[in-house]
Amino acid sequence: MSEEFTHIDASGNVRMVDVSDKKNTNRKALATGVIKMKPDTLEKIIGGSVKKGNVLEAARIAGIMAAKKTRDLIPLCHPINVTYAGIDFVPDMAGSAIEIIAEVRTFGKTGVEIEAMTAAAIAALTIYDMCKSYDRGMVVSDIRLMEKLGGKSGHFKA
Repeated sequence: MSEEFTHIDASGNVRMVDVSDKKNTNRKALATGVIKMKPDTLEKIIGGSVKKGNVLEAARIAGIMAAKKTRDLIPLCHPINVTYAGIDFVPDMAGSAIEIIAEVRTFGKTGVEIEAMTAAAIAALTIYDMCKSYDRGMVVSDIRLMEKLGGKSGHFKA
């Protein structure tokens, strides 16, 4: 059984998927990512002593902005009316890392999975940017969709 490529037409040309006939539904996506660092870098972030300012609040704003700008970053991504975007952080002192949790919601014809993953990635990169003078060896990893609700394909949970 062969699957049809949704972003390629019969002639092999790239195309944007037509969602005109899809129904508007409530949609939500949760994505996560991790940034690992030296223990003293994590302590600076948690203690608020990073020279550039409040790292987690800057990363939160960057992640929210990224969710709203995903259509400008990912080719063929639909412009989506993001009705909610939120970023949370879970510091792991033992593992010297911060887990980033991004949630994005909309009421529309297509989902927000890419917006949530973009938000998590940009939040992680913002942490890196603000702390690179302390630790150029930080590693951003594990950007992934954790849950998706709404639309024809229904509920997905990793």
